[in-house]
This record gives sequence, C-alpha cells and structure tokens, in this order.
Amino acid sequence: MSAITPCLWFDTRGEEAARYWVSLFPRSSITSVQSWGPENPERQGQPLLVEFVLDGHPFTALNGGPEFTFTEAFSLQIDCADQAEVDHYWDAFVGDGGQESDCGWCKDKFGFSWQVVPRILPELLADPDPQRVSRAMQAMMTMKRLDVATFEAVRAG
Repeated sequence: MSAITPCLWFDTRGEEAARYWVSLFPRSSITSVQSWGPENPERQGQPLLVEFVLDGHPFTALNGGPEFTFTEAFSLQIDCADQAEVDHYWDAFVGDGGQESDCGWCKDKFGFSWQVVPRILPELLADPDPQRVSRAMQAMMTMKRLDVATFEAVRAG
C-alpha cells in the first residue's frame, strides 16, 4: 500500500460515504472502523476513523465534526474506459442526490467532487494535432456528462 493516504474530513457521515463508494468501485473494501471513545461522550460508540480502499487505493474518512466541508479544490478523477462506465459513475453520483457540473465534474450526495472522464478525452488532449485538441476542448466545454461518441467524432475529424 502507498505511504500516502488521503484523509477526508466529514462531520458524521464518513462510514456511510465509504460504504457507498466501496459499493461502486471494483477492488474496494472497508478495512477498519474505529469508534469514538469516552473522550467524546456525545459521539461515543459512533465511527471516528474509517479506513477503506477504492479501486486498490487507500483512503481514510475522519468524522471530525462540522468545522470543515468539501470543496472543488479537491476531487477524484475516474478514468473510464467507455460510455457505459461514464454513465455508471455519473448516474450513481448525480442520480442519488448529487449535483452535476460542467466538463465532467459532479458532486455526490456527500458533497464530494468527482471528475468522471472517459479515457478518450486525455488521449485527444495529448494529440499532436492542435486542431484536434482544440475541437476536443471546445466539445468538452459544452458538456456536463462527457460523451464518448462526441469525442470519437472529434477524433475522426
């Protein structure tokens, strides 16, 4: 496992978020749940730290209280092989109480930001043809959920 593990601060919903995300991604599991003890009588017995793995990457959720909330300054990007995979994650996040944004970004029901990106987009953005790159960027800027068929048309010219 990596020596660097992102720690995501929640008020009280860290375990709920971890269990939800683990249900969506392959190679994912909850590895540990530690509870508050008597040092915090209002939360005693409730989850404090939740260690989990998403698609092979370790994370920690900390139920630390309401002091901090998520912003778009930190997001996770999902490398999607095709439109079916884009739709799977987009529908799960946006369709279950989340919020769509522009250019493949969305928030899930916990307010956490995701970038749901089909593999073809970074391939197009790295293309040696500057006009193809420009067309890909222009197409992306008009979308919320990214559309593989549109990017395939951009690639074809």
